[in-house]
Amino acid sequence: MSERWDLAILGGGPGGYVAALRAAQLKRKVVLVENDRLGGTCMNYGCIPTKYLLYQTKIYKEFRENKNFEGPLEEIKCNWRRMQDEKNKTVERLVNGIEFLLKRNGVEILRGTGFLKGEKEKQVVVDTEEGEKILEADKVILATGSSPAGLSFIDPNGIEVITSREALELDSIPRDILIIGAGAIGLEMGMIYRRLGTDVTILEILPTILPGCDREIVTRLERLLKLQGLKINTQMKIEESEIKDSKVRLKGTCLESKSPFEFEAEKVLIAAGRKPNSGGLSEKLLLDKQGFVRANAQLETGIPGIYAIGDLIGGKLLAHKASHEGIIAAENASGLEETMNYEALPMAVYTSPEFSSVGYTEQEAQGRGIKHHIGLFSLQANGRALTMGKAEGIVKVIVDGRDKIIGGHILAPNASEIITEITVAMNNGLKVQDVFASIHIHPTLSEAVMEASMKAKNRALHILNT
Repeated sequence: MSERWDLAILGGGPGGYVAALRAAQLKRKVVLVENDRLGGTCMNYGCIPTKYLLYQTKIYKEFRENKNFEGPLEEIKCNWRRMQDEKNKTVERLVNGIEFLLKRNGVEILRGTGFLKGEKEKQVVVDTEEGEKILEADKVILATGSSPAGLSFIDPNGIEVITSREALELDSIPRDILIIGAGAIGLEMGMIYRRLGTDVTILEILPTILPGCDREIVTRLERLLKLQGLKINTQMKIEESEIKDSKVRLKGTCLESKSPFEFEAEKVLIAAGRKPNSGGLSEKLLLDKQGFVRANAQLETGIPGIYAIGDLIGGKLLAHKASHEGIIAAENASGLEETMNYEALPMAVYTSPEFSSVGYTEQEAQGRGIKHHIGLFSLQANGRALTMGKAEGIVKVIVDGRDKIIGGHILAPNASEIITEITVAMNNGLKVQDVFASIHIHPTLSEAVMEASMKAKNRALHILNT
């Protein structure tokens, strides 16, 4: 006999488990189905382990390069095995914390793979180790996430050709690595291994790194990354690959020069996007051409009572987007009426310096015919940045004709933390004057946001208003 639930959630990643916790707060009887580890790709094989390794390698690199320290710096070594062990302990602590919270909130955790069954769309079938189990639910949230996208000219084998998951778990530091894709994953992985001494070459088919981001900012970031030893090649169309003698060779054509190229390395990391895990959920779900599930502003699919969130529905594939969608979907599935607003959706890339962005780029504002003006402030004039020896960055604020902030782009240490101020301002429809009217602590990097906002009105104090 099947068991009855108010809400069944398929997928325990950052969207699914947050949806479960919110629904439990709203007194729903919730079952969460997960076939791997709670926390999903982000917590186990993506965001968290990547940021741990980025932070540790950052300390390692900066200590070795600090001009104020003396002594035999060549004796400082990276204990890669210990770093991996500590990374895994950090992940395990977070996963255990999520499981504790779910259980204390009364959420039933069911291990297995779930999908919607035939004509009874709210009947969930779960394949478990003990066999098939059927769940009857009033509402269902689909949060099955995504997987690394494949490429026609190369397939990962987990040894010479790897995905981001294997890149985080290598037994040893490779001598050289080719990275296909200059998005967030490719750049962050490149930084980790370059800091450890690996020769890193990044190949991107599009004209810039971080395609779709503000052109002025990413051009500056690309220059800074190259100064740190990353070999970045854009407009590189890879056409064939070969594995021979434990080496991988990539061949193709440079779209800019029309000339052929050939690269060889010990490892190739595929970091060229992700695909939705939408296969087998239900034939009645409406999918777009890329296989993403279509959902409305309330995150409800074409099947009433079935909601979808996270990477499964496309857009920007971000963990915090999935979590917020999980809250909205859980509330709507519990009888509330909420809509998802993507206008103030921030993103971050944890390079050095970090890059973070929210809202329109300058190019998007121009393309949409939006009357706007720009406020720019260089960290060269920021006291806190100078004390850190990190003055290469910039803050850019985009303001419309009514002085409302419609975009923000930051290249700075801890940009992922600083962008929240602009995100809050945008989410609440604040004007640029509201930002610089607030007192900012001195000395802080956040003062650069205040100064950029002032510059948008030609009121900056620590740079010229020209």
